[in-house]
Amino acid sequence: MDSAPPQARPNGAPRSADELPPEAIALATRMFDAARKGDERSVALLTQALGRGLPANLTNDKGDSLIMLSSYHGHAPLVRLLLQHGADPNRLNDRGQSPLAGVVFKNERECIEVLLEGGADPEVGEPSAIEACGVFGMGELEGVFRGQVEKLRGRGNGGRKEGRNEEGGEGEINGVS
Repeated sequence: MDSAPPQARPNGAPRSADELPPEAIALATRMFDAARKGDERSVALLTQALGRGLPANLTNDKGDSLIMLSSYHGHAPLVRLLLQHGADPNRLNDRGQSPLAGVVFKNERECIEVLLEGGADPEVGEPSAIEACGVFGMGELEGVFRGQVEKLRGRGNGGRKEGRNEEGGEGEINGVS
């Protein structure tokens, strides 16, 4: 068994968070706190940090990304900002949860809308956002989510289900438009 310390990576990057300097940990903690708060000062801080290279998909020790934290706490403008900087709306945390399922649980309607606009997939995660709708009695969102799935998969007409309605005429089916 080799007891020698691990060799540094060629680019000098740390191998784990344990090797990060305390200042880096403190900065990351400030960013996660700002994502949770979502107030004007926090948005300004994250705007500046993202503009200077903060990874939009930064995750904490539980795998919660900035977009997971900001959406879960109902900060739609911050979710939009993170998406504009390349945050992945489908990134799962260490428990396999998606930001979209989290906002279904919290009933954060504006964040749901922003995440869907940003390409969130209602089928990813455990439970998925669609499954969470059933658990929390939010059947009205299930149709919206099914439309998003069709849109993301390239089926249908931009997520709309068109065809013959019950009266035999052309139009929407199942109220999804």
